[in-house]
Amino acid sequence: MSVKLTTNLSQRLVLTPQLRQRIEMLQMTSLELTELIQQQLLENPVLEEVQSQEEIQELAEKILDQQAGAVDPSASFDFEAAEAGASTNGSGEPDAPLASYTEEATEVAASSEGAGEGGDEDFGSDLESRDAFEEIDFGREFQDYLDPGYKTQEFEYKEDAPTFEQFLTRPPSLSEHLEWQLHMSPISGEVCDAALCVIGNLDADGRLNATNEEIAQMGNWSEEVVEEARQAVMLLEPVGCGARDARECLLIQLKVRGEEDRLAASLIQEHLQDLQQHKLPNLSKQIGVSVEELLSELQIIRTLDPYPGRRYSSDEPILITPEIYIEKVDELSDDGDELGGYVIYFADDGSPRLRINTTYQQMLGKPNTTKEERDFIRDKMRSAVDLLRNIEHRRQTIYKVVESIVKRQRDFLDNGVEHIKPMMLKDIAEDIGMHLSTVSRVVNRKYAHTPQGVIELRRFFTEGMMNEEGEEVSTRIIKLKIKKLIEEEDSHNPITDDQVVKILAKEGIKLSRRTVAKYRDQMQIPGSRERRAVV
Repeated sequence: MSVKLTTNLSQRLVLTPQLRQRIEMLQMTSLELTELIQQQLLENPVLEEVQSQEEIQELAEKILDQQAGAVDPSASFDFEAAEAGASTNGSGEPDAPLASYTEEATEVAASSEGAGEGGDEDFGSDLESRDAFEEIDFGREFQDYLDPGYKTQEFEYKEDAPTFEQFLTRPPSLSEHLEWQLHMSPISGEVCDAALCVIGNLDADGRLNATNEEIAQMGNWSEEVVEEARQAVMLLEPVGCGARDARECLLIQLKVRGEEDRLAASLIQEHLQDLQQHKLPNLSKQIGVSVEELLSELQIIRTLDPYPGRRYSSDEPILITPEIYIEKVDELSDDGDELGGYVIYFADDGSPRLRINTTYQQMLGKPNTTKEERDFIRDKMRSAVDLLRNIEHRRQTIYKVVESIVKRQRDFLDNGVEHIKPMMLKDIAEDIGMHLSTVSRVVNRKYAHTPQGVIELRRFFTEGMMNEEGEEVSTRIIKLKIKKLIEEEDSHNPITDDQVVKILAKEGIKLSRRTVAKYRDQMQIPGSRERRAVV
């Protein structure tokens, strides 16, 4: 055995930083891309943001407001000149047009204030002779911090004071709500500590999945102390948090109501599965109770909450921002138009428009620039160019994918979901000449504003099956047909899966009963026995 150096020649795939950034940007949403651009603006001094006409106008109005009274408000301002000089140079100072206007306004303000106070006296010397500390109005600036003595009720009342509801930045979580009640209760000692541990092990539904033995090992408590703590937590609001299953959760809620001795508690304890399957006639014969009485007890059970923790769920709504707009234009004709009269454009999401600062480009050609400065500028220049290219590549790739989708799904865009055609990711990949993984990254988490509403691009892709006429039908259309049949059924005599199979077979769609049951479960529609209404 010996250690020695050897060289060998091999081929392997290496992702450069530029290629890795391009792949990551493809799967980013518009909000994530904006955050990346903002981060690059902070890290790369070569990049700068292009200011729009509105921003130039707001900047000029801000200057006018600051010099109020010094400049004639009716005087016009040359926004085109300001826009030409709005970009900053390498030192961070504004260029000549905007800077000269600011200096001119300052001079006018100084002259007017000096003329008003001392006539021909020098304004600069008068400013130096003033003491800034003496000009502070203590009564106005510090009235809330000085001892005011007695104040009338009218003076103390503040109409614009915010309410206490405005101080709440977020709703309390389930654990915070339970812990607050626990500290307000008479429970103390090791039972309180064990109860805090129980609360910390609850899931989003309020269930306790850990055993008493596992919790006891966390704090060296006995299992009896843990069980006492768990019972105390279940009595907190919302009642039932800390239960191990739905049966225990419902029973503790009836106990708190004082109804633990009624028939509903017995039904939950012994016949909960029959109630879930809606087997009321068989259950009525089994326990010797009329169906009407079972229905009244069932109404009471339905008022209970088997998942009490969900009302304190911290799930925040997801902000959906359409990145692509697909609109129908009446002026365009279908003759020679591959998109069938549709236009595709990107939304103005307010993300920064980037460009490369010309000052740094000029520094590369100056003789007084050191080698370290040139190397730094070249490195940042390459990074900026790669970022701009990757942003443009992302836009072009998204446009190609959406353009191919519109060509294939015109009927859906015109008439609705009943006319959607089966389409796979590989179909689009072959159409635009890109890899399947690239198309998958493009359509993930990106939304388009269409005549049929805001739709995720991935929702355009559905599987299909052949009917008797040889046409491919989307599975989404089949699901809609099944859902429509169930919605139009007689609640006292619901349609079964076998009957759905026969009805679809008459329309040329052959499915097995298991396939119908699978589609029904995917749409979260219960079976015919659970849907049957009992008189």
